[in-house]
Amino acid sequence: MKRFTTTASAQYAHRDRGHSREQRVRQYLALVIMMVVLPRIPVLQAQQPKVSEYQVKATYLYNFGRFVQWPTTVSAAKGDSFPICVIGQDPFGPDLDAILTGEIIDGKAVVAKRVSKPQDAVSCRILYISSSEESRLKEVLAALDKAEVLTVSDMPDFSRRGGMIQFVLKEGRVRFEINLTSAEAARLIVSADLLKVASNVRKNGPLGD
Repeated sequence: MKRFTTTASAQYAHRDRGHSREQRVRQYLALVIMMVVLPRIPVLQAQQPKVSEYQVKATYLYNFGRFVQWPTTVSAAKGDSFPICVIGQDPFGPDLDAILTGEIIDGKAVVAKRVSKPQDAVSCRILYISSSEESRLKEVLAALDKAEVLTVSDMPDFSRRGGMIQFVLKEGRVRFEINLTSAEAARLIVSADLLKVASNVRKNGPLGD
């Protein structure tokens, strides 16, 4: 993947010259950070290896953790790691683990976890809700009520139904909508940079089925 030339990359890109896999992962991270913070600046100078839709989404999950602020009490209550979890059928496979390995958010090691029950997700910082869970979305969101967990999915109408961040495809690119009311109800603060580049920001968020 081509290096970025914009000066903003000096602030956000990881410059890892170690193992080639780690370097590719960090370049994926840099790409998405640049897409989030400076979406109007072309960041690629040449062709790059094809990145799959779910590699991009996995990288977004990591970056959401950098652009969302949790209450200070959460750090102590949720242990020594920063869990990014998946509930339901996992569309990421090993890519999520590879992208998160070695990363740090708020001084805590970022880890990928898979959970089977909504109650198990209370200890997560970020929860990706698979489309396989659409029929029980109301149950999952209800279990996380006031649990200070950032909920993310790509199922249709997720943000309208009370989820916090919904992936959407626009012109072949992965974008996202934010339900600000749902995030604020969980005492999460979404950065202005993230709100600015969201394709839509909702300010109403009833739990729906």
